[in-house]
Amino acid sequence: QVQLVESGGGLVQPGGSLRLSCAASGSIFRLNTMGWYRQAPGKQRELVATITSVGSTYYTDSVKGRFTISRDNAKKTVYLQMNSLKPEDTAVYYCNAAVQAAWTTPAREYWGQGTQVTVSS
Repeated sequence: QVQLVESGGGLVQPGGSLRLSCAASGSIFRLNTMGWYRQAPGKQRELVATITSVGSTYYTDSVKGRFTISRDNAKKTVYLQMNSLKPEDTAVYYCNAAVQAAWTTPAREYWGQGTQVTVSS
């Protein structure tokens, strides 16, 4: 089994910054693409950013220039640095990872439990 544990959420004023972390543990042969999603109240879960195992990144338009995704493969951890936060960034943020448990098995998708980010004055 694989566990993804997020940390770093909280309450921040508009214009402030937060850094989210997501550590993977368990039966991991290879961590492929990792990413962050978010879900605001009454809305569907949306993709925020992804990063491949070799560091290629993708950002949804609304966070480009403000958020930075990175990863530390040795620590099996993905980060999301969020700057210039806006009230519309308020949501539960979920970590996602494609994990191979063994070289003979296909990658399977895992989710973290979510961490609340609230941007408010």
